[in-house]
Amino acid sequence: MKKLTLPMLAVSGAMLLASPWLINNAPYESTMGLVQKIFYFHFPAAILFMVSAITCGVHSANFLFRKKVKSDQWAVAAAELALVFGAITLVTGPLWARKAWGVWWVWDVRLTSSLLLWMIFAAYSLLRRFGGPGSEKLSAGMALFGMANTPFIYVSVNVWRTLHPMTSVVPTLPVDMGAVLWFCFTAFFLLFLALLNLRAEVARQEARIEELFLAED
Repeated sequence: MKKLTLPMLAVSGAMLLASPWLINNAPYESTMGLVQKIFYFHFPAAILFMVSAITCGVHSANFLFRKKVKSDQWAVAAAELALVFGAITLVTGPLWARKAWGVWWVWDVRLTSSLLLWMIFAAYSLLRRFGGPGSEKLSAGMALFGMANTPFIYVSVNVWRTLHPMTSVVPTLPVDMGAVLWFCFTAFFLLFLALLNLRAEVARQEARIEELFLAED
């Protein structure tokens, strides 16, 4: 995985540089017009927000129940990416909503649960930074709660009436829109994998430095 990090960053960077040209040439949505093109960044960020939360939760469970220290390092990396992609989601969403629906924010199920998920991982990161001894296990428990929230976010638009379209919209997009969307998603996904690996490596080095520091004492 380490050997693939730089190639993934390079490919992702090239794809992200090309994405504005592709988005500009994608057709306009009939009712929302230009503002709909925020979707090409909002959707990948939202999906990777949930993927990051699930990744953190899975590795946190492995750390809690199997005592795998490396899993905790992966969990820390995924939690920080949940904050990053969650922030992108929560910024691009209202920008789109204001133009498309006339409101910046409504307290519907998807928006509220997404904000809650972001706050969970903000609390996770603060706990890891300032929680002191034992914060690893407590934050891992928080990550499990966050992971449990992600399927709820995904299916919420199918169960309750919200401003968001249902999940069936993406598979039914016209080919010329869908191709651009999945191109952007691939770019974001490669960036996610590369950053996840880099941040986990930083966490491993931090743990090693701490071990050496304690050994000197």
